[in-house]
Amino acid sequence: MKSKVAVLKTEPDRILEDYARLMQLAELERHLPKDVPTLLKVNISWHHYYPACSTAPWQYDGVVSTLIKAGYPHEQIIPAHNRTVVVDDKLGIKRNHLDTVDRKHGLKPVHLYEPPVKWVVYQPKGKYRVLHTIYPDGVRIPEFFIGKNIIHLPTVKTHVFTTITGAMKNAFGGLLSERRHWTHRVIHETLVDLLMIQKEIHTGIFAVMDGTIAGDGPGPRAMIPHVKDFILASADQVAIDAVSAKMQGFDPLSLDFIRIAHEDGLGVGDPREIEIVGTDISGVNFHFQGDQNTFASRGQKMIYHGPLKRFEKILLQSPLVPWSYAASRLYHDVYWYPFVGKKRVRQILQTKWGALFRQYAKRREDDK
Repeated sequence: MKSKVAVLKTEPDRILEDYARLMQLAELERHLPKDVPTLLKVNISWHHYYPACSTAPWQYDGVVSTLIKAGYPHEQIIPAHNRTVVVDDKLGIKRNHLDTVDRKHGLKPVHLYEPPVKWVVYQPKGKYRVLHTIYPDGVRIPEFFIGKNIIHLPTVKTHVFTTITGAMKNAFGGLLSERRHWTHRVIHETLVDLLMIQKEIHTGIFAVMDGTIAGDGPGPRAMIPHVKDFILASADQVAIDAVSAKMQGFDPLSLDFIRIAHEDGLGVGDPREIEIVGTDISGVNFHFQGDQNTFASRGQKMIYHGPLKRFEKILLQSPLVPWSYAASRLYHDVYWYPFVGKKRVRQILQTKWGALFRQYAKRREDDK
């Protein structure tokens, strides 16, 4: 049987209803049992609001509203957040107005880097491709994840290391510790290893992807946002990424993480083997580029794959590593966002989706 991906064209005035319809088309209740907790793996790729970068408030709201209406126990819906060395997730929650949704539905987020969450060494039933070599002392994952459903909440965007990023990449922050940057040299194989882990530890896996505003360029942060009006959902993490890639203008099987996962039987990456329900997207092509870089990503690629490769352990796995964090924060937060990003944010805030974002901002102020 073909994997199923639901896709809908939507508008701000019906976005919550469309998310409900989308998730039902993707057969939410068939894939996620109701007798166990359901984690929502929120994507905070920056602590600033930048369109298409992080989980949208209406995406988050739509998923939670749908779960509650479908009969998933309210007290067992758990938002899960990770941080990175360059991104403050708690600040990102506020600036993306996700806390408005938390208050609306009475949700209590869990921050994976704080007690009582414990990280334990996980030995998979399957065979790792690369993680055992990156972490010879054992691959540690949050014990809290084991035995629960998970719903990933990525956005439609390109990425400097993986061409596109979506459901599979969304697991990267949650399942690996803050040393996850050690895997960037073998990021495609890493994402496949993480999907294998997920299939072993979760009672159900689902993804709901927001493409109302999609990002093209050196993602996950320094992209050009484009209003596209699409939303996607699927229980097959490989298939939803493949459909997103195809919509963006890429051959899914040319992307190593999709191809390898497809070959390993972890999902379906060949669009010919995917059933798309909802909106007809046969003529959709965003013509995204996805091969652009920032100053920061060029430096990283020189370390992972270029002339600085032999110095990788010294530069990224030694006491010298804070220099790279500082350089990234300096470039993105001090230069790029004020001088480039803010102008793009202002442009999006003048669109219909910008108006909806301001509504969530107003609710946040009204809640105070």
